[in-house]
Amino acid sequence: MLGAIAGDVIGSVYEAHPIKYTDFPLFGRHSHFTDDTVLTVAAAYSILEKVDYATAFKTFGRRYPGAGYGSAFYQWLFQPEGRPYNSWGNGSAMRVSPIGFAFDSMEAVLEEAARSASVTHNHAEGIKGAQAAALAVFLARKGEDKDFIKSEIEKRFTYNLSRALDDIRPGYRFDVSSQGSVPESITAFLESKDFEDAVRKAVSLGGDSDTMACIAGGIAHAFYREMPEDIVANVRDRLPEEFLEIIDRFTDTYSL
Repeated sequence: MLGAIAGDVIGSVYEAHPIKYTDFPLFGRHSHFTDDTVLTVAAAYSILEKVDYATAFKTFGRRYPGAGYGSAFYQWLFQPEGRPYNSWGNGSAMRVSPIGFAFDSMEAVLEEAARSASVTHNHAEGIKGAQAAALAVFLARKGEDKDFIKSEIEKRFTYNLSRALDDIRPGYRFDVSSQGSVPESITAFLESKDFEDAVRKAVSLGGDSDTMACIAGGIAHAFYREMPEDIVANVRDRLPEEFLEIIDRFTDTYSL
């Protein structure tokens, strides 16, 4: 879970200024958490407290209204009923890493990911993106190798994970759709050699950098287990105390 948040913070400054290389500063004075972190924490809170996802997303989203939500989500956030709006965006995938850590079967992970997505992103592609990201985290946490993770995600979701990042990168542009960013984020993890490398590779595609690094970072944290101490310290320094309390409780509960 903290890996996803680290990806968000690291990628935050490159969303508006996309880059196509991996040798960049991980943190600067403008590095900050975004909506990806807020909603990842909300998902963890939902699981810990057994609160429905819509309530958790609204509670935390309204508490941090300036975190950079998409316009449709922002409208949903402040509507009393807040019905799903058929989104196929990657917002459903960036917030699901806690599900991959907290549930203990593929069936449970897929069902829970769909439940978390459908409160807003009830389009088939929005649900699919959330399921793929959560399942990748789950399989990584369970110790499956990258070949198995790749095969399982391709088989279940018909994503093409065989393209090399070097082939994707030159023509890749900002894309907030699940179908246009989740496969690329998973590929960044698949080609990585460690946690930091996964985040750097996701950012280097020059797309929706905070969200793509969030997705790749969540999977990489589950797979590599460890994160560099300087990354952990820099991320924690940028988070509110209530986020840290939830992250620590979640980590203790699910033994990350």
